[in-house]
Amino acid sequence: MSQDQAVVVGGGHNGLVAACYLAREGFDVEVVERDTVVGGAVSTVERWPGYRVDRGSSAHIMIRHTGIVEDLRLTECGLEYMDLDPWGFAPFVDTDITFHVDLDRTCTSIEKACGTRDADAYRAFVTDWSARNLKVFEAFQGAPTPMRLGRALWGVGKNTGLGGIELSRQFLSSADALLDEHFHDEQLKTALAWLGAQSGPPTHEPATADLVGWNTLMHLLPPGHPKGGSGMLSEALVARLQSYGGRVRLGDGAAALTRSGDRVTGVVTESGEHLRAATVVGACHVLRTLELLGDTALLERTRRSVRVGNGIGMAVRLATSDLPRYPTATQETYRALQLLAPSRQALRKAHGEWSAGLPPTEPAALAMTFSAFDDTLAPAGKHSVTVWGQWHPYALSNGESWDSIAEREGTKLVEAVDRVAPGFAGSVEHMHVQTPLDLERELGLRQGQVMHVEMTIDSMFLWRPTPELAGYRVPGVVGLYLCGASTHPGGGVFGASGRSAARAVLADRSPTVLSHVLKKVRRG
Repeated sequence: MSQDQAVVVGGGHNGLVAACYLAREGFDVEVVERDTVVGGAVSTVERWPGYRVDRGSSAHIMIRHTGIVEDLRLTECGLEYMDLDPWGFAPFVDTDITFHVDLDRTCTSIEKACGTRDADAYRAFVTDWSARNLKVFEAFQGAPTPMRLGRALWGVGKNTGLGGIELSRQFLSSADALLDEHFHDEQLKTALAWLGAQSGPPTHEPATADLVGWNTLMHLLPPGHPKGGSGMLSEALVARLQSYGGRVRLGDGAAALTRSGDRVTGVVTESGEHLRAATVVGACHVLRTLELLGDTALLERTRRSVRVGNGIGMAVRLATSDLPRYPTATQETYRALQLLAPSRQALRKAHGEWSAGLPPTEPAALAMTFSAFDDTLAPAGKHSVTVWGQWHPYALSNGESWDSIAEREGTKLVEAVDRVAPGFAGSVEHMHVQTPLDLERELGLRQGQVMHVEMTIDSMFLWRPTPELAGYRVPGVVGLYLCGASTHPGGGVFGASGRSAARAVLADRSPTVLSHVLKKVRRG
């Protein structure tokens, strides 16, 4: 067994990122994935003839700010991002608010819908909170050690002239309180709250302020849609991995991790093959990695601390004969994330029903219509539309089962679009429903939790997934590492945890890696 052999458990985008960075440094890397489709929740399949449909994520936000795409030269591997500009569109009864990358255009839209006061307030808000979040994002780029976090976050908000106590108060306040402090018009506050809630926590909870503040970075770089679907990112990562000599094994996931004393020795796959390796990276859910390890005490300790939660939401994937025809829409509208929440009160009601274990009476919806500008997603004259709904509980308290109510709840999401784009429901020709239970079955997302672990403040940074496991290493098991949405910086299409886990491996193996590099230099 070579010290330079590594197995990555899980073929999601974070696992693939980790594999690429290790293979680039000379490791012999194999990724093992139970699914027959690469990418996990960042994958695209032909759902109906001629329709390429995402299985999980669709819009990529965070990874575009990490530099990973450029560092791994993924455009050479077929990845082409199409900018979502405008990146947000919130229709109301007789107006809309459109968020462009260009701040001036955004403020013009806000002024038209909400007045000059809120347009000026938004400009000041973006200037302030984008500067703060450039520092926060720096903290997302590496291991969440106290020293590193301190260096990254030092000087956050220094341009405001506010003291540390006041800045701390603002970060620990609820997003709703922050919005009420800065803005007057309820429509603007609703649009920003709904966008901020996409990580899971509702904006009336404490320490959610920066979930809204974070969105200001989209005025610096917009979200992107990979041409051909979300899975093109994963396919590009596979191509890059293969160019470095790495391999991906589909349809044969990990059945167990093997160890000798305090060292990991490899992975036994479901087909019974033993892949020997001195390095194993668990890129699946943290609890799954510990189950494979078979350390009952550590597993139970972690299970007690980690909050998977009761799901977040569900999605419907639609094949349609037309786009949603919002009364104030223009052609560029269909690039945007369409924020279809009528009010913050409606958001609170949906969350309240979720808290009670009930499906929402009227779900808050977010629609995406990327076939309007990407002709690879649907046949000519047709469209592929995704509608995400929040909040939908995994465990229902009313005695119903998701299998029996899936179509009913999926239809509610179609109706949520139809309320603001009359006639849309009549354009739907096919509907694929992904309830929280379906997300678990299809994508392995435990309890339908798309972030693996809840994204509350006490589950972030050096507390994610637990303080014991926050450094991408498993204490007491040499050679076993963690990455993925369970680890810092969390869920979404990010890639940062995969890169950070690879860095941890390289730091621990630096003599071996240096020796390998020297050998390559001598051979060259």
